[in-house]
This record gives sequence, structure tokens and C-alpha cells, in this order.
Amino acid sequence: MGSSRNELEKLRPKATETKPLTIDFDNNLLLVELYGAQGRNLTRIEEKIGVSIVNRGNRVVVSGDAADCLRAEKVLKMLYARLRDGGDLVSGDVDGAIRMSAVKEEKTKRREYGPMIRTQKRELLPRSPNQADYIAALMSGELIIGTGPAGTGKTYLAVAAAAAMLQDGLIDRIILSRPAVEAGERLGFLPGDMRDKVDPYLRPLYDALYDMLPGPQVARGLESGEIEIAPLAFMRGRTLRNAFVILDEAQNATPMQMKMFLTRMGENSRMAITGDPTQVDLPFGAKSGLKDALEILPDVAGVSIIRFAEEDVVRHDMVTRIVKAYNRRDGQRLRLSDREKSDNNEKTSDDH
Repeated sequence: MGSSRNELEKLRPKATETKPLTIDFDNNLLLVELYGAQGRNLTRIEEKIGVSIVNRGNRVVVSGDAADCLRAEKVLKMLYARLRDGGDLVSGDVDGAIRMSAVKEEKTKRREYGPMIRTQKRELLPRSPNQADYIAALMSGELIIGTGPAGTGKTYLAVAAAAAMLQDGLIDRIILSRPAVEAGERLGFLPGDMRDKVDPYLRPLYDALYDMLPGPQVARGLESGEIEIAPLAFMRGRTLRNAFVILDEAQNATPMQMKMFLTRMGENSRMAITGDPTQVDLPFGAKSGLKDALEILPDVAGVSIIRFAEEDVVRHDMVTRIVKAYNRRDGQRLRLSDREKSDNNEKTSDDH
């Protein structure tokens, strides 16, 4: 009987090794920020990965499934390396490291510590694999299109890349543009000069600029033309040289406007186009220029298209849950619409 029991034990799959994993850090001065106020960062890693973390001085002990422990170790080492290199940590960086830790090993080698964007005020590392691809494209490509839901960093990272290139002398100016759909044809009747008219529509771009560059430099740049605000409708006939040009909310451009914008590119310029094809504010039935470009440009040499999804949302967790809820609802509507079309086609066929 004992022999039979031993045979059964051999046939059973072995449980995943759960021996605690110990990590030692050599610089105690960085650990307060690594752990977070009252261990907040460690708690976040515990919740997201499903491990238990205990810290004693410069030693961290991680318990749980072996694979999860290794993933938590990777996150902690990524965050520690950021602090060691002079960066700082916010909660979004912790979430970003957790996302990046889920990338397969061969991809992680490319993305773990870069690419990054360094401006006078901030150092930005990718918080998702798609952000890593996007940053790489922004820093090396000529025409970059970033699409996807709000909160994925499309516009923010584009402005950061432009600011970094301006401070490094790679470009002479930054040009920010957005379709002023809400103002329709009445833009010219709004009070003030050009900047006053379009400020409400470009506020997110301003906010990103002030995050990247000192306030006085932004103000001087706006006065000198080094940083230019150019409504999409007013860019016709121009050739934009030595500039980083950003078209935000591109889903609200018409196909004609999009073609006009794309053909403004001049020598030593690069363009970033951002938008969410599901959030079109154009009149009912009008085609989005962004959707049109996504159909035409994928095979054009020098064009990089990065498509963000709900898992790339890097704002508050609530934003991710909201995006997922809307996507589920939209998916149900699409399936219902397809079913109704199918039923109507069958009915038409039966009538004939």
C-alpha cells in the first residue's frame, strides 16, 4: 500500500517553488523613496502582482508563487535603478514598472531601461510596452501617428519629445496644432489675438509644455515664435522646416485638412499626429481625417503608427475601468448591429 502511495506522489505535478526571495539594496538613502510613504509602493506591487513583501532595512523579502516573486524582484530593481540614476518616483512610475515587468524576457532587454526622454524638468521612461515603442519612434522617426484612448500618454509624450529636441538644438521650434471643431467657422469672431482665440483648445498641450520646460522659457518661446500655436485651418500654404509639429485631436480633422497638414513637412522636420478614432466630433456622416490617414499611410516608408489600447492607460485606475466599460458597451452595440444587418439580409432574401 505504501509503495502505491509513493508512486502516486511521483505522478503528481510538483507545486511551484515558494521559497521566499531575498533582495539586498546597497544604498539605504534611496530606500525611503523606493518603498514609498508608509510602504505605499511595496503595497502597490503586492496588490498588482499577488505577492507578500516584507522589508527590513536594506533587505526585502518577497513571498508567493516563484514566477510572481521574480516579477516583483524585476519591478523593484527597475525602480531602484531609476532612483540610483537620479530620477524620482511617482505612483504612475510604479504602475509602469509593473506593466513592463510582464513583457517577455527578450523584449524586456530592449525596453527595461529605455528609451527615455530627458527634458529640463523631467525624465520620462515608458510605462507600457507600447509607450516604449512610441518614445523610440518619436525620438528617431519622421512621421509618427499615435492612436488610442485617453490617458495613454499620446500627446504628453509627443510634447516631451519636442521639448527635448528643442533644448538639444535638434530643431528650431515647436508648432502645436489642433482642429478647433467646437468653434466651427466662427473662430475669427472670437475676441483677442490668435493665441487668445485658440488657447481653450490647446490647453492640454500648454500643460504638457510647462511640465517639461521652465515657465519663463515657455513664455519667451511663445513671444519669440520658438513655440508657435497654429490652428489647423490656418496652416495652409506653409512649409514647416526645422520644426517638431504636433497635431493633437487629429480625429476631428477632415481628410482634406489631414492631407494639407501632412504635406506641410519641410526639411529637418518631424511630425506627431495623435488622436482617438472613437471620439470624433465632426458632423454626423463626415469622415475623420485620422481614420483616412490610417487607411492610406501604413505602407508608406518613414511612417510609424503606434496603436494604444485600454491596457496602456497610465492615468488613475478609474480611467482604465471607465475605458474598459465603454469598450464593452461599444462591442455589444457592434455585435447587435451586425446581427440586425444579418437578419435584414436574410429577410430580404426570403422576400425574393
